[in-house]
Amino acid sequence: MQKVFEGLSGGVDSAVSAALLKQQGYDVTGVFIKIWQPEFIECTWKEDRLDAMRVAAALEIPFLEIDLSEQYKEKVVKDMLENYAGGVTPNPDVLCNRYIKFGDFAEWAFASGADFIATGHYSRVEKGNGNTALLRGTDSEKDQSYFLHRIPDNVLERTIFPIGGMMKRDVRELAKRLRLPNAARPDSQGLCFVGDVSLKDFLRRFIPVEPGPVINMKGNVVGTHDGAALYTIGQRHGFSVRTAKGTTATHYVVGIDAVANTVRVSERKRDAAKDSAALEDVHWIGSIPVLPFEAHVEVRYHSTPVRARIESSEKGVRAIFHEPQVVSPGQSLVIYSASGEQCRGGGVMGF
Repeated sequence: MQKVFEGLSGGVDSAVSAALLKQQGYDVTGVFIKIWQPEFIECTWKEDRLDAMRVAAALEIPFLEIDLSEQYKEKVVKDMLENYAGGVTPNPDVLCNRYIKFGDFAEWAFASGADFIATGHYSRVEKGNGNTALLRGTDSEKDQSYFLHRIPDNVLERTIFPIGGMMKRDVRELAKRLRLPNAARPDSQGLCFVGDVSLKDFLRRFIPVEPGPVINMKGNVVGTHDGAALYTIGQRHGFSVRTAKGTTATHYVVGIDAVANTVRVSERKRDAAKDSAALEDVHWIGSIPVLPFEAHVEVRYHSTPVRARIESSEKGVRAIFHEPQVVSPGQSLVIYSASGEQCRGGGVMGF
């Protein structure tokens, strides 16, 4: 019997995943992964762990816990804060999956005798002809392949996403039929370690944030902002703008200078758009593709996939958009096949 370590978060998705694995004949162990949470935020991980334990008890499977809080703080939170302080918008969920769930947790699980690891992500793994592919989840509204594009190949081939081919509503219904103790638990929102605190208030605890000037495309001061590190390209709220007529037409952030603590805005969203984006720290799933090639890309989670040409450049890889896109340095650009179904990999955007 093959042994699977299922990451039990306390939520319904991982609970149903564990139930399905057991039904399929796997030897399932539920594992709660403890991550870092700052002292000033009301503790939620204890409640999550309790829900995970209840699920394990209901399914009559062993329950383990691994404390990866220090690793999370060092590999995810530290990088996030450094990026925000530099005026770059990071993607901590991508880092969490790469270095924690499919990094340290996977390494520990395999060393502890697991043949596979499993999570409640809405994505699919397909194997054939000696290759392992990452595909979108069947439920397009819940597809999480964007956040999983950096999983190492040697981990992906030993990963199972039991609910990747299901719709969310069916997962909920199955949880009720199985009488899982967390069947009615609402989905978590936002960054797991931030809790009910706004990201703005969270960042203020760790990096210098001071009000500063908002400038227009000509460099004239037209308003004020709460701190350049708190904004991202394309944002259209959270700052004040004064116009000659006293009106407050919609303005978009088109530039951030963390050193000067200025935010540049424009009434034209097009001024925030770029024809291309340089990709840094590129990770390919499977064989490295021959460049150039046509692809679909997502410039942020759940953004509408757009067509782009992926080609080599002096600094590595660049995505040339068929139509200009609003992109934020530090965010992930994830590359999909021309059909849009298979995730080929991705990288961190720069200009």
